[in-house]
Amino acid sequence: MDWVIRDNYTTLSNGSQPEAINSFYFYQTEQLSLLSFLLAAIVLGNVSVLLALLLSKRRKSRMNFFIMHLAFADLSVGIISVSTDIIWRITVAWKAGNVMCKSVRFMQAMVTYSSTYVLVALSLDRLDAITRPMNFSRGWSRARVLVASAWILSAIFSSPILVLYEEKLIQGSLQCWIELGSELKWQLYMCLVALSLFIVPAFIIAGCYTIIVYTIWKKSAHLAPNHQAMPLKDGDKHEEIGDLRRASSRGIIPKAKIKTVKMTFVIVFVFIICWSPYIIFDLLQVFGHVPRTQTNIAVATFIQSLAPLNSAANPVIYCLFSTRACTTLGKLPPFSWICCCFVSRGPETSSIIDTVTSTLRRATMRTQDNL
Repeated sequence: MDWVIRDNYTTLSNGSQPEAINSFYFYQTEQLSLLSFLLAAIVLGNVSVLLALLLSKRRKSRMNFFIMHLAFADLSVGIISVSTDIIWRITVAWKAGNVMCKSVRFMQAMVTYSSTYVLVALSLDRLDAITRPMNFSRGWSRARVLVASAWILSAIFSSPILVLYEEKLIQGSLQCWIELGSELKWQLYMCLVALSLFIVPAFIIAGCYTIIVYTIWKKSAHLAPNHQAMPLKDGDKHEEIGDLRRASSRGIIPKAKIKTVKMTFVIVFVFIICWSPYIIFDLLQVFGHVPRTQTNIAVATFIQSLAPLNSAANPVIYCLFSTRACTTLGKLPPFSWICCCFVSRGPETSSIIDTVTSTLRRATMRTQDNL
């Protein structure tokens, strides 16, 4: 995530000894190990989600449409952003020229913004699905507009990178660098990045889920007296299905829709947890609350490496909430090979796996009943 901020702005605050601290010092082995793990997790996880959605019989749902774009954006973060950060930490110097400097930084910024704004679009769509459950006709057109807007806004907010970044000779080596000229400009730049990348999206998402929770609570309060839990006979199942259909026609929220809201809420919660340390630390750093030492420079670079963690977490959340996706992936290599390795270890291991599988199945059924 070096396109947002690196320690180059701090050279302005210590003009008397600009060369005293190496701005490119970091714990190379530890950071390369972390970034390599993140790259593998992001690529494997999001490719798995895309495969599961493409092979799913329900891939035409609006929720899957948003999840597919979110997985594509997260995969792009891994391929474009994390991989180039790994290359930079190996070479330290920039060796691709000025045009690639601007292009790579622009693409890094765009895929990062897109991952955030697709999540905002997903939250807005869930809000529309809960507050206006009968609005089927405009659902798909609205979904396409939201996703297209997310990618367009990402490109617009990333466009200043094409002007700000350029190849420069810094401390004896060529770097893809941004130089704003004063601490005030750096503070303004970082505040705008924090607002557009984290704070404003977080407030929009929080507003969406405040309304969603209130709507569900309000409709559940109206529904509670007439829908008390009662044991059903086999002959009453068709009658219950008919009641559910009539309830849906009256605008009552189905369990499946509430489940998608819960999954999106967890994705948003993880988004805030993953991005908060990164944004807070960079704001503290740019406003001079973090002393400029060699160790703090390494720590800053390390914290910047954690920003893509959100792109690695989203596929895990999706698989936890979608048992169909996990079942579909279990039939494909290399996931089927892993299952075969466990099963081929003998009858004792197989019985343990069967026990765990049945337990997880019963737990999943109970969870779905509670959703």
